[in-house]
Amino acid sequence: MIIAIDGPAGAGKSTVARRLGEALGLFFLDSGAMYRAVAAEVLRRGVDVGDGPAVARVAGELELAFDGEGRILIDGRAAEAEIRSREVDAVVSIVAAHAAVREALVPKQKLVAERRGGLVAEGRDMTTTVFPCADFRFYLDASPGERARRRARQKGTPEELEAIQRGIEERDRIDSTRSASPLKLVEGVVRVDTDGLDLEGVLARLLGIVGGGGGG
Repeated sequence: MIIAIDGPAGAGKSTVARRLGEALGLFFLDSGAMYRAVAAEVLRRGVDVGDGPAVARVAGELELAFDGEGRILIDGRAAEAEIRSREVDAVVSIVAAHAAVREALVPKQKLVAERRGGLVAEGRDMTTTVFPCADFRFYLDASPGERARRRARQKGTPEELEAIQRGIEERDRIDSTRSASPLKLVEGVVRVDTDGLDLEGVLARLLGIVGGGGGG
């Protein structure tokens, strides 16, 4: 079984997808971690993040895998802390917007599904580009304000709420207007508005659809 989940930054996709995978006994694919890994390696090598061909070469060269807990490995080394840095936060949208980078990573994502025999995948183009024929396709959404509040709580930085919301809105703009696999809600994908819902509420809604067989 393949379940694909898309949505904007801060909608809670990773946490929900991870829990959904646990509930169903499926591997959780954090596709965003793969783009973050490329961004981290680009920064480490001193490559210009705006140079699409150069960034794509890095993406093609990297061996990206996940450990037993679903944490990213870059060429075999643990890199979870590295890919969550503020430096990576600042450039990952630019890296992910390069068409050639996405072309390099999509086959790697599909290969994970083949090797795992199914998974729960979350990202920006899982329902449209990577797994358009998934058994179930969801789009998790929430208002920018709600997403900013969640991110500020997660980071323990309520004083940065306004800056976090500005960053989220800019990420939305980049993700939805890029030429390569933009973030969008397409026909057949179930939109779930998570405003006012906690994690358990969102999870229950998805499990109800999956359990009922209402695929997209």
